[in-house]
Amino acid sequence: ESDAGDYTCVCGDKQSTASLAVHALPVLFKEELKNEEVLEGASVSLRCELTKAAPVQWKIGSKVLKGSDKYEMRQPGSTAELVIHDLEVKDA
Repeated sequence: ESDAGDYTCVCGDKQSTASLAVHALPVLFKEELKNEEVLEGASVSLRCELTKAAPVQWKIGSKVLKGSDKYEMRQPGSTAELVIHDLEVKDA
């Protein structure tokens, strides 16, 4: 999208101008989340990969998760990762 704009080709005192519009592609899941089974007290990493870097939001049910000692969120590039520490049965 940042490449959109008016481009001009100049030759001496003559010029030709064209407008370029760039339409963003939708963000899709390249690799989706996978089901996990983990023992109580352990940690788990849930990871998905997007077709391009974009902000994500992590939820359990309808509750939006925030970063804390329990929930660690990372997003290097197009990979989104949620690490849940010290798992309890209620975290299922």
